[in-house]
Amino acid sequence: MDQPTGFVLAVDAVTRHVTSARPDAPIRPEPPRTPRLAATRRAAAATLRRLADRIQPAPVPAPPRCS
Repeated sequence: MDQPTGFVLAVDAVTRHVTSARPDAPIRPEPPRTPRLAATRRAAAATLRRLADRIQPAPVPAPPRCS
């Protein structure tokens, strides 16, 4: 009964140890990412904005006031 529990605990401990970051590991900065398809994204966003403006219902006019 104790052996399966011990096995599970051992595997969990080894996994945590192996996948943990080492305190003296060298740190490399991440290289800057180049924007991919930036022009296409801007064009799609502008098209969707124009479509939304066209589809959006007009505001309800205010009821006439009696004075």
